[in-house]
Amino acid sequence: MHNIDLSGKVALVTGGSRGLGRAMCLGLAEAGADVIVVSRKLENCETVAEAIRGRGRRALPLAAHVGRTEDLDAVIAASHEAFGHVDILINNAGMNPVAGGLSDLQPELFQKLFDVNTKGPWYLASRLAPRMAEHGGGSIINVISVGGLRPSAFQGFYAATKAALDALSKVMAAEWADKGIRVNSLAPGSYHSDLFDTAAQMPGFLEGAIDAALQKRVAETEEIIGPVLYLASDLSSFTTGHTLVSDGGFMAK
Repeated sequence: MHNIDLSGKVALVTGGSRGLGRAMCLGLAEAGADVIVVSRKLENCETVAEAIRGRGRRALPLAAHVGRTEDLDAVIAASHEAFGHVDILINNAGMNPVAGGLSDLQPELFQKLFDVNTKGPWYLASRLAPRMAEHGGGSIINVISVGGLRPSAFQGFYAATKAALDALSKVMAAEWADKGIRVNSLAPGSYHSDLFDTAAQMPGFLEGAIDAALQKRVAETEEIIGPVLYLASDLSSFTTGHTLVSDGGFMAK
């Protein structure tokens, strides 16, 4: 039986200060990894970093806006100064503001979502990849959404930017396979998180999410750790260019 042991590995998680990102950071730490926690608000990153240290691992909290390439350059520099290498990158940060029909949306909003959901993950992965290769390779996980695989009305910009990230993941996998870098997408369905639970206050939202899944439930936040550890560890050593769906059966309906 294989055990997941990430001792000696360094993981970088964007959007790591709350919700699914926070659960990912703590799960990686419990598996033995040191973790770089990246989010817009430093104090929130520091709170997660303290929890990681409480699990006996090293942590580096960094404030950055993933839509700004200069912020990402600073993250890469600080990460390598602190740890010397990054073995696991999880592009988890994203945004999905209340939008509307395509005819009502403005170009500025599309650019804002594209910068955070697509351009930022591409930039961070592409600038980290050469350094990963120098250190023997690594694993990159781009978090998309089932919304990027099965787009719905009034989610056009979000779905488009996440679908684009899924396509980029496959290009990354093809370009970097010979460098020992595996790249996969992770497409969660409905998980309890700050964003989901806020949206669940809207009439009918929670009931609709439950009904859409074969398992007829919303996943607990910590349930994201299993798929993440599989893709981050050597358990998935022969898995690259794949989109792993973790959605309670939403896509199967």
